[in-house]
Amino acid sequence: MSSLTIYRRELSSYFSQPTAYAIIVIFLFLSLGLTFSFGNFMRVGDSSLEWTFFFWQPWVFMLLAPAVGMKLWADEQRTGTIELLGTFPVSTWSAILGKFLAAATVWFVAIALTFPIVITVNYLGDPDNGAILSGYIGAFLVCCTFLAITMLVSACTRDQVVCLIVSVAICVLMVLCGYDDFTRELAKAVSPGFVEGIVSIGVWDHFRSLNRGLFRLQDFIWFGSIITVCLLGTSAILSAKRA
Repeated sequence: MSSLTIYRRELSSYFSQPTAYAIIVIFLFLSLGLTFSFGNFMRVGDSSLEWTFFFWQPWVFMLLAPAVGMKLWADEQRTGTIELLGTFPVSTWSAILGKFLAAATVWFVAIALTFPIVITVNYLGDPDNGAILSGYIGAFLVCCTFLAITMLVSACTRDQVVCLIVSVAICVLMVLCGYDDFTRELAKAVSPGFVEGIVSIGVWDHFRSLNRGLFRLQDFIWFGSIITVCLLGTSAILSAKRA
């Protein structure tokens, strides 16, 4: 059994149940709703979508991404199928990759379905579509980072609710840590060095550069490092449990 087989099985399980559809609908409602309400899309005239649309993505992902990833391993442990999976000729790493890519595909579909906002901004103005594409790449990387964190937490518990709460807490922390208003208030109470350390674990610095059309190598390394560390941590935990 390969990663591709696991991927197909997991992807099928997502779309054979109403959960994925519900999360996608909620994501679209929140993303586009925030764009046209608090984002003041029609009044601001933000053709780059940087502040009216992409600004809201990390806030939405920190709540909804764990909802997709919470069942990745918690459900396997709760039902006992993780022991059955251990009897198949499949490596732990193959199973991890298959499950992670299936969850990422769900979010790829959800993000792609926001295309009407791109059509709208092209109809109303003359945007830099390269910067918009870069913003979409940044949003997807943020989502994949939160999914990887959720997968790591899911490997530690068999309770999906516990996984959801802990994962959301970690993702919220990563969003707040780089948010300007939060860091300004924090700077009043702690040293600048501590604030810089806090900002370094937040997603905003790396997300914003992509959001502005800047393809910096350090941003891809940052996202890739966190995702890789979380997947390796998941592998270590599951291997220990299977042993």
